[in-house]
Amino acid sequence: MIGLWRMILVTGGAGFIGSHLVDLLIKEGFKVRVVDNFHPQVHPEKPSYLNPEAEYVEGDVRDRRLMESILEGVEGIFHFASRVGVGQSMYEIEDYVDANLRGTGVLLDLLANTPHKVRKLIVASSMSIYGEGAYRCKNCGVVYPERRNEEDLEKGVWEVKCPNCGEFLTPIPTPEDKPLYSSSIYAQTKKYQEEMCLLIGKTYGIPVVSLRFFNVFGSRQSLSNPYTGVVAIFLSRILSGNPPVIFEDGNQTRDFIHVKDVVYGCYLALMKEEANYEIINLGRGEGVKIKDISSILQTLLKREVGEEITGRYRKGDVRHCFADITKLKEKLGFTPKITLEEGMEELLPWMEKEKVRDYFARVLKEMEERGLVK
Repeated sequence: MIGLWRMILVTGGAGFIGSHLVDLLIKEGFKVRVVDNFHPQVHPEKPSYLNPEAEYVEGDVRDRRLMESILEGVEGIFHFASRVGVGQSMYEIEDYVDANLRGTGVLLDLLANTPHKVRKLIVASSMSIYGEGAYRCKNCGVVYPERRNEEDLEKGVWEVKCPNCGEFLTPIPTPEDKPLYSSSIYAQTKKYQEEMCLLIGKTYGIPVVSLRFFNVFGSRQSLSNPYTGVVAIFLSRILSGNPPVIFEDGNQTRDFIHVKDVVYGCYLALMKEEANYEIINLGRGEGVKIKDISSILQTLLKREVGEEITGRYRKGDVRHCFADITKLKEKLGFTPKITLEEGMEELLPWMEKEKVRDYFARVLKEMEERGLVK
């Protein structure tokens, strides 16, 4: 365990995951400073859940002068500030690259060139950097396919084929050493963000931990941001009386982990020296079908609106990806505790107080106009 900390900085700390982390850090006795630009897409209104015991600075991580002043007295950093959204990143390219990479570059440049007391940096990476997850072929063993064949997708052949023999593959847990085939600008920025932090950390002797978040869900996830996670998007549809729109056949799988498990994993990454300079998956290690998420939510909400399973596909979407959590258990001594059903139930009282705006149709039109949905 690492000794006492005086001040922790959380960039993007007013957001969904960051705000839960701030709460946990304060509960554990830390002093916490937050910098957040309160982007209107994420925060149409100032959030009511901000912890009054934290220090909040409204500003952008790309502002060097601001960041230099914010780093004063800081000993640990959680770098969560990023533009988030796979589909949107494919047409708001300049802004995603600028926010995610230049913002990280400013922070790292300050750590390399100015006096500071920082002794650990935890960066939020993403499962999206993997592209397709890991698979097993009955003929070829473990394989890591890059992208599905466009001709197969046009025919509605959704499952992944072996790049060597052409047989259909069985998905298996995805380990951290899998080759990275990032299939969106967002994913590429997270990949380079991770690599930049680890490189500068190793060069200057600042321990860095990269946590690859899988599909995080829970209270405070924006129900009006149409570029957020699938649980929030489905909720906004259901609460507005509209059926969730599901691409392909709905049998694609993702790894859903509750936000409270995620922030506890973040806390352990700060506290444990075993995590230094490591890349660690932060998921539950279970693949869940997308269409099952819709069914679970409708049952909990007692609202039967059905699903619209389109048989269409989005360019760059992966079929299966769920985490191998061996390193999470070994390096952090942690296994996520909150089940999918328990996590969904935690959403209910929070949803009742939220304003919901369903903008999915607008986003779908934007992606169709750019040829990103077929």
